[in-house]
Amino acid sequence: MKKLKVILFFSVVLVLILTYIRINKFKYNYKEVNNVEGIVTDINYYDNKVSFIVKGKEKVLVNDYNSNTKINLGDKVYIEGKSKLPNVNTNFNLFNYRKYLMSKKIFYTFDLEEIQINKNKNIFYKIKNSLIDKLDSINNNYLYTLILADNKINDEIYLSYQTNGISHLFAVSGMHISLITGVLFLLLNKVIKNKKITSLFISSFLIFYIFLTGFSASVIRSSFMFIGISIFKIFNLKVDSIYIIFIILIILLLVNPFYLYDIGFIYSFSISISLILLTNYINSYSNYFSKLFIISLISFLVSIPITVNQNFEINLLSPFVNMFFVPFVSFIFFPFAIISMIIPSLLPVFNILIFILEKSSIIFTLFKIELVIPHLNFIIIIMYYLLVYLFLKTKEKYYLVMIFVFLLLCSNYKYFDNTYKITMIDVGQGDSILIEFPHNKENIMIDTGGNYNYDLSKNVIIPFLKSKGIKKLSNLIITHGDFDHMGEAINLVENFKVEKVIFNCGEFNDLEQELIKVLNKKKIPYYSCISELNIDDNKLYFLQTTIYDNENDNSNVIYTEIDGCKFMFMGDAGIGKEKDILEKYNISNVDVLKIGHHGSKTSSSETFINEMNPKYSVISVGKNNRYGHPNKEVLDNLEQSKIYRTDEDGSIMFKIKNDKLRIEINEP
Repeated sequence: MKKLKVILFFSVVLVLILTYIRINKFKYNYKEVNNVEGIVTDINYYDNKVSFIVKGKEKVLVNDYNSNTKINLGDKVYIEGKSKLPNVNTNFNLFNYRKYLMSKKIFYTFDLEEIQINKNKNIFYKIKNSLIDKLDSINNNYLYTLILADNKINDEIYLSYQTNGISHLFAVSGMHISLITGVLFLLLNKVIKNKKITSLFISSFLIFYIFLTGFSASVIRSSFMFIGISIFKIFNLKVDSIYIIFIILIILLLVNPFYLYDIGFIYSFSISISLILLTNYINSYSNYFSKLFIISLISFLVSIPITVNQNFEINLLSPFVNMFFVPFVSFIFFPFAIISMIIPSLLPVFNILIFILEKSSIIFTLFKIELVIPHLNFIIIIMYYLLVYLFLKTKEKYYLVMIFVFLLLCSNYKYFDNTYKITMIDVGQGDSILIEFPHNKENIMIDTGGNYNYDLSKNVIIPFLKSKGIKKLSNLIITHGDFDHMGEAINLVENFKVEKVIFNCGEFNDLEQELIKVLNKKKIPYYSCISELNIDDNKLYFLQTTIYDNENDNSNVIYTEIDGCKFMFMGDAGIGKEKDILEKYNISNVDVLKIGHHGSKTSSSETFINEMNPKYSVISVGKNNRYGHPNKEVLDNLEQSKIYRTDEDGSIMFKIKNDKLRIEINEP
């Protein structure tokens, strides 16, 4: 048996290595197509579109922006439109939509123009559609989430669950499958009275349930665990659960190596394997709550690197919070959800439980102890898991303290970092620049970008700051009051610590005045029309010339020298202000020039560019923007410099250390 365990362990290692090789050797053989035919396997409704998955020769995610399509699961469709590659993360460390779809074996998306529908005739899809119709009539988001593994919980509430570390309770997994199989065993044993046949019935149901939940990784793992154990019992074979879960892991990765991009898959297997390996230790505690705390602590410790590289922060109280929510959801909330679906008249009682659950979660977030931890690299993750292994093996509290100290060091790594970093964040058609000074002395942001249809602060700026280990901004500089430069300023100030705000010269426009109201409310000091900003041995010079009659020319133009490297950030300053700068200031031969007004022809005159003579020019611009930026004439003016564009290169980071400049890009 020990030899088998060793063989299986090395088999897992080998499969993981092969999986890594397969993923890295994978190349998109993307060819644009204008029609797709297949079966509809999943549908999601949004405010501005309907998305559905069509499975033909391969899976395709179809987007219908007219939202008029009336389809059901199982319908056979023929669609015409245009295919395209999914978006990737153009900013360092953030969510990669393309990898997310790859984990589901979806390699391109399709914008629908025309559709032909042949109605569903498949009995299994008819059952699933009937279940969806029943849930639609009940109209309860938690029933969708807990029964079909289709998360429809309110974003704000779900964020509180994530903060408290209890969101796993709403992802259908081992706990839910155990309850379902337990109830089925209880009922079927009274009718069939043969455990082997009962196990076969339940195993068949679980295979169908995997289909109902859209082949969720956690449902597959927990269902196959039950099926595997049942098969061994039928043949009177005794086998440790660890063998079964390793076999399931190997099979799934061989079938789809891109499961390694599925966060649910990683969470489910890493935590389950850890708990199985420590079963004897867990069972040494006879008291339910002691056992629950140990399980919560093990799950928390094992999941930290996964959580950090997703959210860049952890709540240290999470194991304690689980002590309340796990029993509540396991023994009261989830069972009552099943009963309420069967007996809808009990929904008012279930709604009371929802109220208790949501309010409790919000209250617990008030007492959170959050630790912001930057993106962890492979070596740090290995070091962390070594400490966790030593703690779980020896049970010595000393190692638990070491784990906590290690996390604190990771959280405060910026105090040990002696590199200057200037990052042009990709915010689409807008500007946002982050300047990081060594040893966490200052973190300055110039502009925030702005997008009317997308929450940049929530989805890009704040996660990016946290991924860098930044807990506060010492200065937020607004170059001028245009939405594409300061549209996210209010959201940023409301949700992230900002110590000071600096405005440009000239009168405050409506957008700036709205921000000032928030600053006054939060007692954040603000300044306007300053000439310089001192940071240790460095200075940021604000190149003020005169007050203009337009917002763009009133932009804060900022010049600084960092470790011998010259940087100049132009905001949206036009040719007129460029001329005035040349007359008033003696600046030339800059290393990095942030091009004015996204490469518009109203900026970057040939005279100005020749005088600045930049080695590197950076244009912050949106992909396929309606303004036609950057202008060809501007690009011609910049031909002597190396040009970086956020629409083509993603975010661009300049690192300066020991008088050496290095450039990193996060190209799409």
